[in-house]
Amino acid sequence: MANHKSAKKRARQTEVRSARNTAQRSAVKSAIKNTRNAITEGNKELASKLLLSTQKLLDRLAKKGIIKSNTAARRTSRLASQVNKI
Repeated sequence: MANHKSAKKRARQTEVRSARNTAQRSAVKSAIKNTRNAITEGNKELASKLLLSTQKLLDRLAKKGIIKSNTAARRTSRLASQVNKI
């Protein structure tokens, strides 16, 4: 465990940030799952709306460095192509 005051503060900050990052990653997974469910149901209107919100979420996380930008682009591209096939 940290002994210096600044190191203790960094440990606290890391805990908070890790929890936030985990929650945001989980939110992205849920958004992707909801979009895929709409795709499998064949509901193009709902899938398009969900794709937009998922895309925004992925781009935001990539910008903040929570996920890598190529990962965000790949997931967005795959979802978009699946929505267009409906």
